[in-house]
Order: sequence, then C-alpha cells, then structure tokens
Amino acid sequence: MAINEDKLNEFINKFVGDLGATVAAGNVVIGHRLGYYKALAEAPATPGELAARTETDPRYVAEWLRGQAAGGYVDHDGDRYTLSEEQAFALANPDGPLYMPGAFLLALGALRAEPRITAAFRSGAGLAWDAHDADVFVGCEQFFRPGYIGNLVPSWIPALDGVEAKLRAGAKIADVGCGLGASSVLMAKAYPKSTVHASDYHQGSIDLAHKRAADAGVADRVSFEAAGAQQFGGERYDLVTTFDCLHDMGDPLGAARHILGALAPEGTWMIVEPAAGDTVEDNMNPVGRVYYSFSTFLCVPNAMSQPGGYALGAQAGEAAIRQLVTDAGFTRFRRASETPFNNVYEARR
Repeated sequence: MAINEDKLNEFINKFVGDLGATVAAGNVVIGHRLGYYKALAEAPATPGELAARTETDPRYVAEWLRGQAAGGYVDHDGDRYTLSEEQAFALANPDGPLYMPGAFLLALGALRAEPRITAAFRSGAGLAWDAHDADVFVGCEQFFRPGYIGNLVPSWIPALDGVEAKLRAGAKIADVGCGLGASSVLMAKAYPKSTVHASDYHQGSIDLAHKRAADAGVADRVSFEAAGAQQFGGERYDLVTTFDCLHDMGDPLGAARHILGALAPEGTWMIVEPAAGDTVEDNMNPVGRVYYSFSTFLCVPNAMSQPGGYALGAQAGEAAIRQLVTDAGFTRFRRASETPFNNVYEARR
C-alpha cells in the first residue's frame, strides 16, 4: 500500500477538526443552558467572575472557557475572556436572526438515537419524529426560528405575489407542520387582522406551541390542531405554509393534494425547504454536509416510518419539489426567495 503522507496528514487534520467540533458541541449546549454566552456578552469576565454571575463552579467554568477560546468561540487576554460583537450576535441572543447554539442542541438530541438509527440501516425500518429525544423538538425550533425571525416577514412573504397585502387586510393562514409554533406566532404578530390555523402530527409539539402562542399574546389569533399534513382541517385558506417539513413526510404528495384542496381559488402555498441543488454534486459543500447528516438521523427515518412511499430527504432540491407540486395538481411554481440555509417556493393553482 502506497500512502501519500501529505494527503494522509491533510485527512488527519480534517479528522481532528471534526472531532474537536463534535466534542465542542456539548460545550456549546452547556453554554446555552447555563447562560454563559449571555453573561459574557454583558461584560468580559475571568472564570471566577463568570462563575459568580451564573452561580456555577469556577473550576468547570475555567475549563469551559479555555476550550471555547481554543475553538474561537470566545476571545481571551490572559485570564479574562470576552465575546466580540460578532460572537455575541451569533451566540448570545436566542431571539435574534442568528443563534448557533440551537443547531448544536438539535444535533446532540438527534445523536442520542444513534443505536436505533444504526438498527434501522440494517432493517430498513423508520424512526418516527416523536420517538426522538425531547431536545430534538426544542433544538429544531431554535435552529430554524432565527432564520424565520430574520426573513419570514421582512423578505419571504413580500416575495410572494400579492400575499402580503392580503395578510395585512385580514386573511386565513394554515401553518402545516408547525412544530412548536415559531412561524405561526411570527405571522400572527405581524398580521393582527389575519388568523392562523396551525397543525402538526406531534401532540407534544402542539402542547408546547399552545404555550408559546399564549406567552406571545396571540392565542386569540392562532388555533392549533394535532393532525398530519394530509388531514388538517379548514378550507379556503389564502395562504398555506410548510416550513422545513415537506421533506420529512412519508406522503408529501398526499399532503400537497390536501393543501391544494384546502386553498382558496387564488390562494398560495409557501414552501420553505432546506437550501439544496438538484444533484449530489451541487450539495458537496458545508451546508449540504450539515443537511445530509441531519437528514440521515431525522428526515429520512421519519419519512420511512410513515406510509406513502417517499423519503425525499433534506437535500431534495428544486426539481424534486417542483415535480411533487406539479404531480399534486398545481400549475404555477417558482422559487420566490432564498437564503444560505433555505429555499422559498411559491405554488398556486
């Protein structure tokens, strides 16, 4: 065997970087749970000072800070640690347009299912969404919600043909696959004359969504239903939304047909999906790696746990979504907007 030492060392360096990132994920979640990033964003601190602010142990805090500094997540000068403006923007505000710890919470929650996912590889069985660790549900919301905060009302809805004016005047919205209701709450707050009927097949998520809507003061404008995308109730909706969930369904074609039947004649279906190209080669990039990896643990197993015969996966691409929408009976389809993490499609009769 002829080993090229330069190529081997390059690969080892990649492995070390991945291993460090994998272990660091747990430390990011600790920082999220214990409020370390938020406390550091308020003022620089020594380990002892940060421990005092957060009522935690200084020896643990010292080791945590050193690892964070080694990874570039915090800055340090001697024994004093701080967050730059950019680090604080990404790490310290869960209600901002970017909050990276949510992604690590989702990842760690998903990885707890590794033995069952490994078994599914052998059997071909699925693993339903509601069979995952609770951190998956909360982490998924915290992973996607910042992108919705930054884009849903400011750019995605305005990119749809005539939809924003309808919502401002008062319209009926169905938010299908709503999860914990982040998108439902954002739309209800932005368009107080409109009503939102939110649905998700996972009862636990619906229970949390009820609470989130009440806490946000929009419970009078948002109703919730535990129902699959092929069975949600209501009709003549001006807007139906599916946020990062169509690719998780075992029967997305059935969902698309049900959505078509639930729309008003001039209604719109907004489909928000993970950013993806149409070929594997198109997705050979860091974002594609993230989504393929999550899809292996979450999206494909969930789809395979349901009847329907589909397992689109999180990197299905525009052509696959267009084909699905066309097969369901929609005649108009276009990409309306995009971000580095999402593509936004508009479908109409």
